[in-house]
Amino acid sequence: MQFTMPNLRHLRVFMEVTKCRSISKAAPRVFLSQPAITQAIGKLEALLETELFERHSNGMFPTPPGEVWYNRSRRCMSYLERGIRAALKSSLSQNGSPSQLLPMLTTTQLRALIAVTESHSFSVASRNLELSQSSLHRAGRELEHLLGITLFEKARSGITPTRAAEVLARAAKLGFAEIEQGYYEISALQFREVGKIVVGSMPLARTSILPDVINRFSLAHPDIGINVVDAPYDDLLFHLRSGDLDLLVGALRSPAPADDVIQEELLSPPLAIVGRKEHPLRRAAPLQLEDLADYSWVVPRKGTPTRAFFDTLFSDRQIPLPTRIVESSSQILIRELLIGSDRLTLISAHQIEHELRHGILGVIPFALSHTRRPIGITLRRDWQPTPTQSRFLEMIRDSASRYSDI
Repeated sequence: MQFTMPNLRHLRVFMEVTKCRSISKAAPRVFLSQPAITQAIGKLEALLETELFERHSNGMFPTPPGEVWYNRSRRCMSYLERGIRAALKSSLSQNGSPSQLLPMLTTTQLRALIAVTESHSFSVASRNLELSQSSLHRAGRELEHLLGITLFEKARSGITPTRAAEVLARAAKLGFAEIEQGYYEISALQFREVGKIVVGSMPLARTSILPDVINRFSLAHPDIGINVVDAPYDDLLFHLRSGDLDLLVGALRSPAPADDVIQEELLSPPLAIVGRKEHPLRRAAPLQLEDLADYSWVVPRKGTPTRAFFDTLFSDRQIPLPTRIVESSSQILIRELLIGSDRLTLISAHQIEHELRHGILGVIPFALSHTRRPIGITLRRDWQPTPTQSRFLEMIRDSASRYSDI
C-alpha cells in the first residue's frame, strides 16, 4: 500500500491536542474551531486506521498508537524547523524565525520543492507528482514568498535549485520519512505488517551477508518489502543522508564520511589476491611483489578502500604500480575478466566464496594479513528504526558474526 503524506496542519493540530490534553485548549493555539480540530484528528485516525486518543473526563490522552504518532510528528517538525533555519541562514532572509514560519508550510509546497529539486525540471516534477505545472509553479512561488528566499534559478540545462532549496528539501524528505516510519510502526501495533526496508548495498554485503539475512527475514516477515540499492558509495551516502535509504551495508570509511552518520564495524576480513584457478602464479612460490607487478589487474576506482590498499601495496615498497589496469567494481565483470585471462584482482575471499568453492577462481599465495578491511553498517546518527527495522539490523549483526568465524 502506498502511504500518503498527511496535511502538515493536521499533524500540528494533533500535537497541540496531545500537549494540551484538550481540544478546547488547543483551539486558540492553532487558530481553528473545535469542530475543525475534531475533523482533522478524524482524518488522521482514518488514515492510520486506529484511534489516537482515549477520551476521559479529565482530558484526552494518547493511545499507544497515539504515542508513536506524536513521537514521529515531533521528529518531523524538528527536521523541518532545522531545515528552515538552514535555508534562511544560507540566503540571509529576514522574513521571520523558523518557529514562526513552520506553521505556514504545507505538504503540497514541500512535495513540490522535493520533486523540482531532485528532477531540476518543473515538467518532470509535475509528471512525477501527477500535478499540473501551473499548480507546481504556484506552490513554488508561495514557498519562496513565504520564506523570502530564492529556491530555483533558470539555467541552460533547466532549473537549478539554490543552496537554500537543497537544504530545505533534504530536511523535508527526512521529516516525511519520519511520518512514514510512524505509519509502519502503528500498522505493526495493529498486527498489520506493511512497509519496506531500503538498504544500500556494497560489494561484500551483496554476495555474502545480505542474501542470508534477506532470506531469513522474509520468512519471518513476508509482507515487508526489501529494496536493495546498488550504486557507487558516494551516491549511496547521499541518499542515506537524505532519508531515501535506511542503512548502508558494506565497507566502512576512515574517518567517518560525515558528522551526521555513524559506522558500526561487524567484521574485518583480510583481502586476497585472486586469479583464475589455473593461474601460473598459483604454482609459483615464494612470490615477490615484483612478480605481481608484471601482471594486468582489475581493481576498483580510486577513492575506494580496496583501491587504496592496492596502491599502497606497491608504493609502500617503492615498486611502480602495474600499468595495465581495468577499473571496475562489478563483480560479474571482474570474475569474467579473471576467468578469461591472467589478470589479478584484490578482493575479500568472502566476496567470492561461491567462485572459490566451485573452483572457478583461486587465491594467489601471497600474504596480505595486514590488509584487513572493516565491513559494517552505516546509519544516520539520529535515525530511529522501527521495531521491524531493528530486527533486520539484528539479523545482519548475527549473520556477520557467523561470517567472521569462517
